[in-house]
Amino acid sequence: MDNNTSKYVLNKTIEMIDGAYAPSTIRAYSKNFERFIEYCNNEDLPALPSEPFVVANYIQKLSASQLKSASIRLAVAAISSIHQLNLYQDPTAHPTVKIELKRMHRTLGRASKQAYGITLSTLNQMIAETKSNISGIRNRAMLMVAYDSMCRRSELVSLRIEDCQIDEERTQIKVKLKRSKTDQDGLGKMLFLREETQEVLIEWLNIINENSGYIFRGINHHKIIKSKLTPGQINRIYKKLAKLAKLEDAITERISGHSLRVGAAQDLLLSGASMPVIMNRGRWSKVDTVMKYMEQVSY
Repeated sequence: MDNNTSKYVLNKTIEMIDGAYAPSTIRAYSKNFERFIEYCNNEDLPALPSEPFVVANYIQKLSASQLKSASIRLAVAAISSIHQLNLYQDPTAHPTVKIELKRMHRTLGRASKQAYGITLSTLNQMIAETKSNISGIRNRAMLMVAYDSMCRRSELVSLRIEDCQIDEERTQIKVKLKRSKTDQDGLGKMLFLREETQEVLIEWLNIINENSGYIFRGINHHKIIKSKLTPGQINRIYKKLAKLAKLEDAITERISGHSLRVGAAQDLLLSGASMPVIMNRGRWSKVDTVMKYMEQVSY
């Protein structure tokens, strides 16, 4: 198959799995396989179906670049999934590829840069830097909801107004997360929100003044509220507030869209919460993932 056709098949595959996989997973598959097609074009080799030696050489090339091992594993996972979804033999299952992955891990290591945990004390420093304008109110609501709910950034931007229950006095609010990474069937879960968080969130919803649509939205330079916020914008907002709060540069660099989720988990541990309670609140399915966050906790 020539690589123009491979690109066409990739696009059709992405359309086919839309709604069945998390949006972040679909984006990762698409971007990584597009890069693989580009590599194969340069080597005058077919990307789909591919051969084990091609994937092994690709891993060597990625290992020699500035990519971390986690990014290379994701690239290989994308190649594997696109092949399997189109009923082609998976080249990444071949011993040649597995050996190259082992070589890559020995060279680069498996450790990934852990997100800095924004605990309650750091959260309050960042909240103190928010203003009283619409951007400040949105940022306060977003920070507090992210900490209380322990939402992933993709979950945070997916929250919708129609999934909220607000009492007649507009003093209390409940928010339902319709779907998450560990709830792909969409059973949903009500999120925990402190009273002060509910108050700020209702203040933000009063500004939006709509009955449907995304809760957290972008705001342009003219103070016009847009229809939604992207996961990438979450990272930038957190880092900007961290700089305003004069957090150390080394800390700001490690802040990501998961930082409030990590910090909330660490605070729960220090408060005496059990691992099952933490996993339930954060909607984790694997103990190992939570334990990575707990390694940073100082008792």
